Amino acid sequence: MDRKARIREYKETPRLMGVCGVRNTTNGRWLVRSSVNLPGMINRTRFQLENGSHKNRELQKDWNELGPEAFEFETLDTLEPTDQPGCDPSEDLRMLEEMWFEKLTLSEGSGYDNKPERGA
Repeated sequence: MDRKARIREYKETPRLMGVCGVRNTTNGRWLVRSSVNLPGMINRTRFQLENGSHKNRELQKDWNELGPEAFEFETLDTLEPTDQPGCDPSEDLRMLEEMWFEKLTLSEGSGYDNKPERGA
């Protein structure tokens, strides 16, 4: 397969959508986010934390103090892609994110946000 065909195939491959979380294993706090590209969201979050540039100051502070070994990155839920053209999954992702945020902050501990931000 030539390079252009591989690039086209990559671009046409649907990304895994859903909800991911970053869990502080020492205090039980969570950061919950939804995205149309979960692997990208997890990679971006990890990169920002490792480089001290994450927007959530409390999470960044804990990361800096406790180190990466105190955190787990998890895929919490996935959303199946639809074959319908023009379908926007943002509302479904928002609802999944809110559901997981409530579930985890009520059962596990407080979250890093008062309420979840909207997904990407």
